[in-house]
Amino acid sequence: QVQLVESGGGLVQAGGSLRLSCKASGRTFSRYAMGWIRQAPGKEREFVAGISASGSRTYYADSVEGRVTISRDNAKNTVYLQMNSLTLEDTAVYYCGTEERPYGLGSNHNEFVYWGQGTPVTVSS
Repeated sequence: QVQLVESGGGLVQAGGSLRLSCKASGRTFSRYAMGWIRQAPGKEREFVAGISASGSRTYYADSVEGRVTISRDNAKNTVYLQMNSLTLEDTAVYYCGTEERPYGLGSNHNEFVYWGQGTPVTVSS
C-alpha cells in the first residue's frame, strides 16, 4: 500500500522560504516519478512541480519557475519542494503525488494516482 506523508508547511512571511518534504512508503520509491500540486481556497488544483524516477528530469509550473526546486533522495524515499521568494499567491495546501506506473516523467499530475494528506502553506504580508 503506497503511503505519502507530507511535512514542512506552515506560516511564512512574503519573501521567505519553506522546504516541504514528502516521505513515501509501500513500494520501491526510486522507480516512480513524484510531484507536487497545490490547492488554494476556492481554486482548482494546480500542478506545481514534478520529477522523474531517476531525478534527471524536472518540470515546473510557470507560476513557480525560478522560485521553486523539486528534488528527491531515493535513499531516504523522500521528495522535497524548496520554495523561495514566497508570495501571497503561494498560499495553498500542498499535496505530494505519485504515478501508478514506474519510470514515468512526473510532468502530468493527471497521472498521479496516490496522494498524501497535504500540508498547508500560508504566506502572510
